[in-house]
Amino acid sequence: MLSPDIALILLITFGLAWIAMGIFWGRKAKNLDGFMLAGRNVGLALGAATAMATWVTSNTVMLAPQFAVQMGIWGLIAYATASFGLFLFAPMAFRIRQLIPNGYTSGDFIRLRYGKVAWIIFLIISATYSLAWLVSMAIAGGVVLNALSGLDYVIGMSSILLVCVVYTLFGGLYAVIGTDFVQSIIILIGVVVVGTLVLIKVDIDDVHAQLSTEQPMLLQVFMPVALLSIFNNMFFGFGEIFHNNVWWSRVFAMRQEIAPKAFFLSGLFWFPIPIAAGFIGLCAGALSINIPDPNMTGPLIASQVLGKAGAIVVFIVVFCSLASSIDSLLAATSDLFAEDVVRKMIKPDISENQLRKLSSVIIISLGVLTWALSFNKANLLEVLFRSGPLVGSAIWPVIAGLYWQKASSLGAILAMIGGSVAGSIAYELSGWYTATLISTMISMVIVFLARCINPIHFDWATLQEKSKTA
Repeated sequence: MLSPDIALILLITFGLAWIAMGIFWGRKAKNLDGFMLAGRNVGLALGAATAMATWVTSNTVMLAPQFAVQMGIWGLIAYATASFGLFLFAPMAFRIRQLIPNGYTSGDFIRLRYGKVAWIIFLIISATYSLAWLVSMAIAGGVVLNALSGLDYVIGMSSILLVCVVYTLFGGLYAVIGTDFVQSIIILIGVVVVGTLVLIKVDIDDVHAQLSTEQPMLLQVFMPVALLSIFNNMFFGFGEIFHNNVWWSRVFAMRQEIAPKAFFLSGLFWFPIPIAAGFIGLCAGALSINIPDPNMTGPLIASQVLGKAGAIVVFIVVFCSLASSIDSLLAATSDLFAEDVVRKMIKPDISENQLRKLSSVIIISLGVLTWALSFNKANLLEVLFRSGPLVGSAIWPVIAGLYWQKASSLGAILAMIGGSVAGSIAYELSGWYTATLISTMISMVIVFLARCINPIHFDWATLQEKSKTA
């Protein structure tokens, strides 16, 4: 375990480093396209790195061990299925750039494809989920620092949020992508180091023997909750990536021919990370480590097994994973509010300079709101998966809108509402491991029925809207 002094030194060192890199990269943001979309010219290396780093959230390195402890082998695999969303989004990225080359946000697509009512519902879903994701990562930051060093939860949570808000303000998506590239390298190296050290110190046969004797359920092939969680988590990943502006903004930022390759590579790089993190969780019993709080599973095991060196590596990996996701969400969500709510709904004649200033105000506001909602700790799994029905309901409206000319606005509206309501009820009655799955299924049925009963003939040219600031 680290002392609070060492934790503060690491926090200040990496915080200043990310701010410096953010300022450096942010100098390239000369106009609105630069600030929001990094000039729409991001290449393969930066594109793959930013997608992978953004998807390696605090939830990846903290919830994956928690899944393994609670649901065994299938729980470990369940979290890794989130990589399928990146794989499937690869061909969709090319389609998005082909259909809506001048877009800024995912909201632009929904507005042009389905109309104002569907657009408003979609914005509510996206904003709610983005805030839940931000809060879950802020909580994770405070929990990790407290678990590793005893540093006060509020101090750790506040510091990480402050750092991300500051450097995102300076350079928008340029700063985000630049820092993500460095963070992705650190995360990959850190995971390899931690995984290697654990394998050296832990005998896999001992782990298997302990699980077989003390927790045989974790090795069962048929564990209903775990099997349901595989599909639930997979659809959760689909919904999050398919609808959220974090990923659409990267599609618009990358060159058209680069985007599919970048997302596919990011999925390949991301897939082994939750597997490695989950394996650490399975070692808890064999190492006789008590887990008083499921949120702390990963950090507690790594720090107790690997000592101070391991605790430092875990700290750095988690800090990078937090920063790479918080900054992306701050930038993408501020774009969604500035572009869709202000420029498209309230003030169409707003200037490019005013819109950029407004984005900065929104970034600060999001940081403050996230801080307030994260002040009291909550269970990470509950914070994140309560929003699962919302994102699950958006999967089929997005897919149908991209590929089916006859997909109707009414179908998209009813699918998002019906899926969200059904999934939320399932969450309360059955649990998180069915909520997104049921939401997705209900949404799919509604979209299919609407296409058959009330088909339309959509003109794809409608998506070729030109921005006033383009």
